[in-house]
Amino acid sequence: MTDPNQTPSPTGLLVIDKPYGRTSTGICTVVKGRLRAGGAPKRVKVGHGGTLDPLASGVLVILVGKATKLCNEVMAGEKGYLADVDLGVSSPTDDLESEPIPTPGAEPVSRVGIERALEGFIGTIQQKPPAHSAVKIGGKRSYHLARAGDGPEPEARPVEIHEIAIASYDWPRVTLDIRCGKGVYIRSLARDLGAALGVGGMLGGLRRTRVGRFLIEDAITLDDLPDPLAQEDLLITPEVERVRKPKA
Repeated sequence: MTDPNQTPSPTGLLVIDKPYGRTSTGICTVVKGRLRAGGAPKRVKVGHGGTLDPLASGVLVILVGKATKLCNEVMAGEKGYLADVDLGVSSPTDDLESEPIPTPGAEPVSRVGIERALEGFIGTIQQKPPAHSAVKIGGKRSYHLARAGDGPEPEARPVEIHEIAIASYDWPRVTLDIRCGKGVYIRSLARDLGAALGVGGMLGGLRRTRVGRFLIEDAITLDDLPDPLAQEDLLITPEVERVRKPKA
């Protein structure tokens, strides 16, 4: 039974520009602390609509209260990324989490050559997640198996990539502007692009620019996030209105 004297739990969204080096869970912890400082119940629910790795920055949709029920809806939306790919090196994790390894004999590739290779990654493709990923294999996380040097690698699975354009190119770094669906590993795209070109391929940097209709232009930084946080600071969308209404 609900305590009539208890402060109602806030419900809504925040669109955060997650900084490089911070975890998605850590951002949720910051938001929760500021909500509690604003009078929210101690057990206020805070989640996010799609993990963004610590080595990436950009759009992270934070879900508060009853809006946590919208997680799957938010995650299903189209994603946008700016990906910095280093074609001169590779790494065991396909990014800077492990030491980059120069690719022997890798020579500059023309912009046209990269554009032609990228055509093979448009549409529904079979993509193998990185060995160092949270994908489960036999009930265990792939990254645990990879670190132990034990077990099979993740199997390829279908993902949807709508568009890839070259935003800039200066060998060996190429910046890709990507629109894709749920479940795409940009680290895998960097790795596979390098393989298609016969050079290295590693993700050197990543910025998420879009999650569904939430754009980087709509996001606020942690420095601009109110402290304390209250209901009036949260974004109320039609989806939020739907889940916050009491059932008849």
